[in-house]
Amino acid sequence: MPGGRVTIRGHGFPVTEAAVPAVAIDALDPAPGKEPVPARVVSASSDTMRVVVPEGSAGPSRVTLTEHPGVEGRVDIARVLTTGLHQVDSPAFDAAGRLWVTQSGGRDTKVSVPLYRVGRNGVREPLSVEIANPTSLALSPDGSMFVSSRFDGQVYRVTADDRAEVYASDLGVATGLAVSADGTLYVGDRSGNVFRVSTDRRVENIAKLPASVAAFHLAYGPDGGLYISAPTLATHDAVYRLSPTGSVRVVSRAFGRPQGLAFDSTGALYVVDALAGAAGLYRLNVADESPEPTLVLSAPALVGVAFDPLGGLVLTSSDTVWRLDVDSAKA
Repeated sequence: MPGGRVTIRGHGFPVTEAAVPAVAIDALDPAPGKEPVPARVVSASSDTMRVVVPEGSAGPSRVTLTEHPGVEGRVDIARVLTTGLHQVDSPAFDAAGRLWVTQSGGRDTKVSVPLYRVGRNGVREPLSVEIANPTSLALSPDGSMFVSSRFDGQVYRVTADDRAEVYASDLGVATGLAVSADGTLYVGDRSGNVFRVSTDRRVENIAKLPASVAAFHLAYGPDGGLYISAPTLATHDAVYRLSPTGSVRVVSRAFGRPQGLAFDSTGALYVVDALAGAAGLYRLNVADESPEPTLVLSAPALVGVAFDPLGGLVLTSSDTVWRLDVDSAKA
C-alpha cells in the first residue's frame, strides 16, 4: 500500500557512503506523459534496499533503478476504494458482493449515517439505521448482516429491507463478531468475555481472555475453531483459538498489535498487525503445529481485512478502504 515498504534484493547495487541508487515506481501501463515517481530509499546495502511506496501509486507497478535501465521488478499496489469513514474492525461483504463499512463515530456519539454499502466501483450507498457506534460486522447465513454496538452492548441484525432490529443484548462492550455455518453468532466483549449466541438467541459466556484496550476481532475458521485477536498494552499480543468445546490455546505470539482477521478460500488465516515498523497483512497457516507469520502486504497502518467472494481483497485503515485485485493463494 502507499506508505508501505518494499524490499528489493539483488547483488552489486552501487551503494557508497555518499550516495544510494535512485529508485522509482510507476504503473505497468502508465498514462501518456506520466513520469515514474521517485521512491524514498530508507536503507541500502550492496544486496538489499528498502523503499517507501509513494503516495498516489496504485495497481500493478514497476520498480526500477533509475540509473540502470533494465533492472526492475514488479509490485502490486492497492488502490483507494473509498475514504472518509471510521472503521474499528474489518468490513464485510454481503451475499450480493457489496462491501459494508462503518462510520462508527466517537464514544457516545450517534451519527446520522452509521453504515454504508460500497460497490466495486467505490460508490457508497448510505444506510440511516438506528445503531450507535457500529463496530464489527458479520454476514449471517440467511443473508442479513450482524452489526455490534460498543455503545449499548447489543448486536443488531440488518434485514433485507434495511431495518435494524436488536438481535442480542447484555454483551458488555460488544466489538468483534463471527458467525459459523449453522448461524451461531460469536461476540467478543472488549472487557475480555467471549459470548456465543445460538440461533434461538440464547446467550452464553463461553470464554474469558485478557481485556483489550481497543477491540476484539474474531474469525470463524473452516476447522470449527474461533480465532481471536485483542490488542492490549503489552509489547506483543497473541492470536488465540477457541475450540468448539471451549478450550483456549495460543496460536501465535509473533504479533505486536494484531487486529482484523479473515480466512481465505484455502483455509489460511490472515492477520492485520498494526505495530509501528512492521505493520501490514500477514498469512498464518493455522494447520501447522507452530505457524510462523508471513508478511504478504506492507502498509503504514491497518485495522481490518476482508476477502471478496468474487476475487481480490480489501483492507482498511481507520478512515480508508483499499482494494487489491490479486489471488491471495499466490500472494
